[in-house]
Amino acid sequence: MFITFEGIEGCGKTTQVNKLKEYFESQGKDVLVTLEPGGSRLGKTLRKILLSMESQDLTKEAELFLYLADRAQHVEQVIRPALARGQIVISDRYADSTIVYQGYGRGLDPQTLHSFNEIATKDLWPDLTILLDLPVEIGLKRAVTRNIQKKLTKDEGRFEAESIKFHNRVREGYLTWAALNKNRFVIVDATGEIDEIFTQILNKVTSFEEKRVEGVSNQI
Repeated sequence: MFITFEGIEGCGKTTQVNKLKEYFESQGKDVLVTLEPGGSRLGKTLRKILLSMESQDLTKEAELFLYLADRAQHVEQVIRPALARGQIVISDRYADSTIVYQGYGRGLDPQTLHSFNEIATKDLWPDLTILLDLPVEIGLKRAVTRNIQKKLTKDEGRFEAESIKFHNRVREGYLTWAALNKNRFVIVDATGEIDEIFTQILNKVTSFEEKRVEGVSNQI
């Protein structure tokens, strides 16, 4: 099973990814947690370029193709092999991030970006995508505070430095894209406490697993 987490800056993805990993492992399942950008050897180098404040001169097209390169390597070297081993893969961001950030956020065509992602991933899409949704002001405050505490403002602060208008376009883009892909997207209110949010996620994941089992049973 391939699960991805999406959302605006500061929505709490990383925390919830780790909690879901712990839950699955408590059930005796083998789990791989990964992220984008940076999930592969090449990706670690691309992450430094993409998130650094020194890269504010990147054109939207250059930004796009760097993300696609990161994803192509990530899928080939990390995600597909893990799925082939029977692991559950949980990724902190994936192809939907590019469609939303570079599409709805930067103004590139989302359908064209979807096609590019199909090439980069060889048509590998998640079974389930969890969108953590919350107001932009709350998310940015969390993200900026996190970067200051971890001293990442310079190395990973490029998107946090974008305008409120950009982040609002991204949030609305996520909600629009989720509505267009209801077959795999679930939306979770990320404004509450960590455990409250995880309870929502666990309910969504459990429901998805039950439907998946029912689907397999109906095919037998």
